[in-house]
Amino acid sequence: MRVRAAPRRTIHAWRTPVAIDADMGTWQGITALISEGARPEPRVPEAPRTRACVRLWDAARCGESPMFTLAHLSDLHATPVEPKSPLPLLGKRVLGWLSWRVRRHRVHRPEVLEALIADLEGTGADQVVITGDMTNISLASEFPAARDWLRRIGSPERVTAIPGNHDAYVRVPRQISWDLWAEYLVSDAAGRELLGSEERKTEGLEFPSVRLRGPLALVGISSAVPSLPLRATGRVGRAQLERLERVLGELADAGRCRVVLIHHPPDPGALSARRSLTDAEELCGLLRRVGAELVLHGHTHRTRLASLPGPQHPIPVVGARSASDLGIRPEKCARYHLYDIERNDGERGGEPGGPPFRIALRSRAYDPVTGAVVSAEETALC
Repeated sequence: MRVRAAPRRTIHAWRTPVAIDADMGTWQGITALISEGARPEPRVPEAPRTRACVRLWDAARCGESPMFTLAHLSDLHATPVEPKSPLPLLGKRVLGWLSWRVRRHRVHRPEVLEALIADLEGTGADQVVITGDMTNISLASEFPAARDWLRRIGSPERVTAIPGNHDAYVRVPRQISWDLWAEYLVSDAAGRELLGSEERKTEGLEFPSVRLRGPLALVGISSAVPSLPLRATGRVGRAQLERLERVLGELADAGRCRVVLIHHPPDPGALSARRSLTDAEELCGLLRRVGAELVLHGHTHRTRLASLPGPQHPIPVVGARSASDLGIRPEKCARYHLYDIERNDGERGGEPGGPPFRIALRSRAYDPVTGAVVSAEETALC
């Protein structure tokens, strides 16, 4: 854990997950202590965490506000498509393999993803989320290769991922596919507690997943299901939606910044029926009832800004480009996003009655001419 300076006299206080929660109990607990003018006394006598808590208190006393930076990558598509025999290509995979051989191997380049990962490390982002499509056609050999990429991006404590439709291109047994990434996909202990007694019995892979990180709750939804040839649809499903509604409500009561992760765009009509989320109407109705502070997705390979109606305020929806796209089509050239998130405190210029968190988006873009990653657009989301 480290504390670093950021614009507008802000600091970062979370480099490892739930460090403040481990020391102080909850995000609300530490903010309450700060507002009362009490110096926090960490319960866990670990020097790095203790220093972070003290610096957070000192920053608040000096009029600074704690800011959390979340990085967002999507659609890595950097695993080799090298079947050892024709047998794995029977069925839908043969179409994906032909697409890779003819076009996609020139579009999705590992050196582009490597450049983004190197640039990301220099930003000091507190957490990283990946919204699916770590593989190309779900060959058995792709899943361990994708795990290697996840490890290069960061540890499971710092990186949270969800699967995409290419990770369920065809049915593959869990033990040789998603289970290889389970440490990046599963809920943490606090998330399992929120999900209820049935999910608490196991640390296995269940969706939605919930991870508490600083003031954030990262809520992962799986829309990845096998589909027919020439289709790339997704589905959340009734059981997942029911758990999601309950969890989002409880997280709202706890004052968390709820960041929902899904591969497919959640809004109806965002894509053609061939590539859409089939139960988008149900998901949007749920979000209209219980809300969220931010929804992040991939799948389109384009930067996408939208919003959904919430119970009190519009919910920003942001789609990220593929993190490995070389930029043969400039509007798809690789980017990743950084979200600066801080509580909307009226005493520090926040809008009374506005959204509970202020969220600003910064984009980092790959330059195919120089191979560098440079600053792109900055946008206030709420």
